[in-house]
Amino acid sequence: MLVYPGHKLHVFDISKEAKDSLQAKGAVPYDNVAELAKASDFVVTMLPNNDIVANTYDTIIGGGGIKNQTIFIDSSTIDPNVAKAVQVKVKAAGATFVDAPVSGGVPGAKNATLTFMVGGTTDEYQAVKELLEGMGKKITHCGGYGMGQAAKVCNNMMLGISMCGLAECMNLAIRLGLDPKVFSDIVNASTGRSWASEVNNPVPGIIPTAPAASGYAGGFATGLITKDLGIASAVATSSNSPIPLGALTHQIYRTLMAKGLANKDFSVVYDFLKNAEGK
Repeated sequence: MLVYPGHKLHVFDISKEAKDSLQAKGAVPYDNVAELAKASDFVVTMLPNNDIVANTYDTIIGGGGIKNQTIFIDSSTIDPNVAKAVQVKVKAAGATFVDAPVSGGVPGAKNATLTFMVGGTTDEYQAVKELLEGMGKKITHCGGYGMGQAAKVCNNMMLGISMCGLAECMNLAIRLGLDPKVFSDIVNASTGRSWASEVNNPVPGIIPTAPAASGYAGGFATGLITKDLGIASAVATSSNSPIPLGALTHQIYRTLMAKGLANKDFSVVYDFLKNAEGK
């Protein structure tokens, strides 16, 4: 975490609880993002969607929050084209912007082991690398503006597909009479192994620290994976790229959203399949 290496943190969040928590650790809270940006050398934003990212940067620019030496790092997961558009606006206002979405989830954030995917010039990557190393263990330069987002969108499409695949196979194995723990151990020692199977198995009782062990609370929300799969579908359309598995996975998670499961960890797809009948 940045607070421990000795950085002076200025923080803003719509959640008072989140701000109070960081203030207790020495951070300076702000009620206005433009004022925060004006007081900072680096500004890291992590926001839920395209519109909120665009509106936040418009607020910062319109509120006089841009200084020439400030470097803005957006770690949201958004459409690469939105990242490129924001970069143009920030550059026109006189500052630097890179996209640097992350992977690693809540455990990665707590343990400073996140992976950052950076889009920008080589010099800009070098300028942000040390700061990002305070929050992550792998900082990769993916290419020009928007390429960090391109990498993240593709990664998250793979994540959604693999979770649905694991949930489907765990359900089948259990219905065939296999002990779920035995089958899980087989998967993790075989070619079916994945991050989902090793860290976030969707069957309750397999991994004590997985969201499945606590009613699918916490973790990576179904609403967020659905949003990311929507971005993947949009950029696939614009690049004329076929994504049959990605599209099907998106539809599955849209169904979970319609069933009111937006705030549950995305591994809840197993609970959905468990209660479904085959045709």
